[in-house]
Amino acid sequence: MSTLWQDIQYKMLKADSRINLLIGINVVVFVLINIPGINTFISNYLLLAADWQTLVKQLWSPLTYMFIHTGFFQILFNMLWFYWIGQIFEEYLNHKRLLGLYIAGGLAGAFFFIATYNLLNLANVEFAAGSIAGASVSVMAIVVATATLLPDTEISLIIIGAVKLKWVCVIYIAFALFGAQGNPGVEAALVGAGLFGFVYIKQLQRGNDWIGGINKLFSKGPAMKVVNNTTHSHAQRKPSGIPRQDEVDRILDKISSKGYDSLSKQEKEILFRASNNNES
Repeated sequence: MSTLWQDIQYKMLKADSRINLLIGINVVVFVLINIPGINTFISNYLLLAADWQTLVKQLWSPLTYMFIHTGFFQILFNMLWFYWIGQIFEEYLNHKRLLGLYIAGGLAGAFFFIATYNLLNLANVEFAAGSIAGASVSVMAIVVATATLLPDTEISLIIIGAVKLKWVCVIYIAFALFGAQGNPGVEAALVGAGLFGFVYIKQLQRGNDWIGGINKLFSKGPAMKVVNNTTHSHAQRKPSGIPRQDEVDRILDKISSKGYDSLSKQEKEILFRASNNNES
């Protein structure tokens, strides 16, 4: 039993991935809210409400709502998509950015949810705002960001076969919006998170890491720039074996245009060393 617990602790806390950690948090919270008496507390204090009178009493809810699931199939599908696409995201942009985008995307969605409700309220358009919960908003940001970075990368689907990541993203968006059941606040949260994921990658490719501040909570090292359009001089490789930034930029440009499989063994090694340096 102790060995199993140690294995779980390692995968959640010490492994070079934040996927298991975030899934673990979501699962633990889901189990807790099904304990009699706790469910009421969750509903009253941790879900994200759109009206200001409730929101000002629960300032933490824009963060906590993204870890709350009220139904089994809701958490199942959210965690499956997160695990599936999150692995691709981590492979290219590391686990620190995954954690940062999960949180930042969820906060962006919360802003759009609250803003939509209150703007419609000012316009005297009535709809049942209720509250929002679940990781679907955060997952939306990660799915769109990954598809923006690697749109033509093909992944294998059962029965269908190879499908480009950009079309997988379209399928996810369609299912997510359908699941919103016509609630404009929830739809706005999903669209807002997706928009954040898209713009984040575009800015990252220009050397602007919007979630670098979140990354710094977990590392004192500088964030690695993904793509920089500035022409670099052919300076010699840095002493510690760390690849030059222009090498990393060229490889990531090649991935965006031709896919990961087009890389040579040497290029994959360079990308691997650059990622390890960024995580240290």
